[in-house]
Amino acid sequence: MARITIPQLRDRRAAGDAIVMVTAYDYPGARAAERAGVDMVLVGDSGAQVVLGHDSTVAVTTDELLVLAKAVRRGTDTAFVVCDVAFGTTETSDAQAVDTAVRFVKEAGADAVKLEGGSEARLSRIRAIVAAGIPVVGHIGLTPQTATALGGLRAQGRTVESATRLVAEALGVQAAGAFCLVVEAVPSEITAVLREALDIPIIGIGAGPADGQVLVLHDLLGITEGHTAKFVKSYGTIGADMTAAIAAYAAEVRAAAFPGPEHGYAATPEAVAAARAALPNA
Repeated sequence: MARITIPQLRDRRAAGDAIVMVTAYDYPGARAAERAGVDMVLVGDSGAQVVLGHDSTVAVTTDELLVLAKAVRRGTDTAFVVCDVAFGTTETSDAQAVDTAVRFVKEAGADAVKLEGGSEARLSRIRAIVAAGIPVVGHIGLTPQTATALGGLRAQGRTVESATRLVAEALGVQAAGAFCLVVEAVPSEITAVLREALDIPIIGIGAGPADGQVLVLHDLLGITEGHTAKFVKSYGTIGADMTAAIAAYAAEVRAAAFPGPEHGYAATPEAVAAARAALPNA
């Protein structure tokens, strides 16, 4: 099957068919998502926390994200691959933003890049990247890269000022040329208003019903360490299963129950004798 295209994503929105996106960071995760039939895979900067062990998304670099993105691209056949850009790699100028986006397309084979925010500076970056021929996914609401300026990792659109700002940002992102918009941690009523106002697909995460949904693969599999966001739903217990399996392995090693004869290879008596003969002072 051919890879999913932007016109197909638009058609799904028009037809009312939900778009399924997951965030993945490696080849096995991408293969699992591909086999499950998801529409889009996001190589998120959340990989900074989920797979690299950083405290926030701000720490991840372009080179690190490119390693993850290349692995994900190799693991997908039909899913549309979107890559986050790292904090600090698009903020300086439009030219810097284009250079960063080009790296993800040329080096990782990304189908699109995702930029957080809807300020005038961010809209300028979106316009520049789109003008360079690279599709862009916008991201408004809770934007983790700039969460400090928002007062922390908290829901947006719950006040008059915040809700008004979100509408302006959404319209601006669409006008700037983004073909899709991620809306994070926003009341469903505000998301409904945005869906009425926009022509492009809205992918929700903690934003109620939308044209599609995205969750981090590790979150939905139950692998995530520590606190998870309110909007996360776990569909598996793989984290606990992994721990149990490793503990069982460790117990068998310590009890000399593993490896058993069935896990090894046989040598001829002649090979054993030759090995002994090769010892010093044999």
